[in-house]
Amino acid sequence: MIATRSLSSTLDRMLSMNRGLDGAPAGQRREFDGLWVPALDVTERKDAYLVTLELPGVDPKDVDISFEQNVLTVRGTKASTLAAGDNEMRVYANERVSGMFERAIRLPEFVDGDNITAQSANGLLEITIPKAQVAQPRKIEIKAATPIA
Repeated sequence: MIATRSLSSTLDRMLSMNRGLDGAPAGQRREFDGLWVPALDVTERKDAYLVTLELPGVDPKDVDISFEQNVLTVRGTKASTLAAGDNEMRVYANERVSGMFERAIRLPEFVDGDNITAQSANGLLEITIPKAQVAQPRKIEIKAATPIA
């Protein structure tokens, strides 16, 4: 299997990061504090679309999934493990990301939005979006023509 990152995926990540930078007041935060764009995969099966996000260290209670006008939006917060205002602690490195995140994926028209399911295990959030019956492949039977008298 050849894995390539599509232009729309790359642009989506860039725009998400740009929105985060626009919202951060200058001089009040570290460069990337509060900005996080989790990686995701979108794949298609015969009967459904699968969206998998990498969310290590994120409590599922802190994640909100919504579906409106064929756009699936996943947003949430990853809590920092460093205690804010702890004067007793000296930090030598702080590279793990924390803060708010949001990803939005536009889906094809023919999905069954009422039956979307999500599960979380081992730092992965897996969302299954079933295709509507109209969009699923089906076999069309050819009937024998009746002779015209």
